[in-house]
Amino acid sequence: MSAQETIISNDLAGIIVGETAISDVQGDIGLLSYRGIDINELVGVPFLHVVWMVLFGEWPDEQQKSRLKAFMCKHSRLTHAEIDLLKHIPRDLHPMLMLQGMVPLLTLPQETSLDVGHAAEQGLFLAAKISALVAAHYRLSQNKVILAPVPGKLFHENFLTMFHGTEPSNEQRRMLDAAQILQMEHSFNCGTFAGRVCASSLAPIQSSISASIGTLFGKLHGGADQAALEMAIAIGSPEKAEAYVNESLANKEKIMGMGHREYRTVDPRAKILKPMAVELCQDAESKNLLATLVAVEEACQRAFAEKNKEIWANVEFYKGAVFHSLGIPTHFFTAMFAMARVYGYIAHFLEFSRDSRLIRPRALYVGNKVEKHSKSAA
Repeated sequence: MSAQETIISNDLAGIIVGETAISDVQGDIGLLSYRGIDINELVGVPFLHVVWMVLFGEWPDEQQKSRLKAFMCKHSRLTHAEIDLLKHIPRDLHPMLMLQGMVPLLTLPQETSLDVGHAAEQGLFLAAKISALVAAHYRLSQNKVILAPVPGKLFHENFLTMFHGTEPSNEQRRMLDAAQILQMEHSFNCGTFAGRVCASSLAPIQSSISASIGTLFGKLHGGADQAALEMAIAIGSPEKAEAYVNESLANKEKIMGMGHREYRTVDPRAKILKPMAVELCQDAESKNLLATLVAVEEACQRAFAEKNKEIWANVEFYKGAVFHSLGIPTHFFTAMFAMARVYGYIAHFLEFSRDSRLIRPRALYVGNKVEKHSKSAA
């Protein structure tokens, strides 16, 4: 193939680079499914049951449910060595950088207890540790004692207790379950593809997950949730949204959380999350932030309509309002995203590893030839 015939895509938009049976994003009609099940049918299903289904393509039986719950609780407890390691990290370090650095340093268990394969069990071990690290890093930043999970409690019930030091309400736990299910998996997104590239070199699962976490940190990927809520805080009130949007668009500045690379209509996850945010945001501050976000979305839609275009908020836009109402600081939002998306990373690592190929694309060289270096002494 000549250089003129070569397909060049710096962002791989529309380029099929592999197959997957884990999730399906139908962006033109606004549908998302995990293992063939529409995302709308999964919200409300127990969180760890969805985890099992995403990883293994089937629902867990009663024994598997019990063993998974106990496994995740056991490994959500940080060891003394892990706590000592975490304490050496600056307490003001962004949680995503903390996770990216800590995940490869964890000692993986060599024994197995879930009968799901060594790599899958190691992945679930890391997922449990990530939730514990997020909670512990927050507690240390507040000069508070690190808490351990309580056997028998639900996974996110334990997490919220370990994070805040108080037990959440059933409504708060239900909202977190739903938000985390909605962002658990999304096909070949940027972070997942980074993990697959890493896995293609036969790097271990902790390296693959760390690569994905580092990629998720970017504002154009997982970091949009933090940016969107901080934008609403900076705007201050719904009445100021129109002016902010007009000024941003005039200056060709991106409004974080608006629009999505894949969806040409409403992001199905945002369609679920927006009414959840309305339900959860009941205090005055949260209501104001949510109203500001709604005003920003409506102002964007009016501005785009004038150009005969449509734009909708994506899942990142309203997720921040939910997390804020759960008492999660904005700089921890993307780490919460990583806590959920890690299960997608594990699923893709397992799927890709079954027929691994080294990912090695070509580049079209467009540089100029440098003149030969003179060998004579200056």
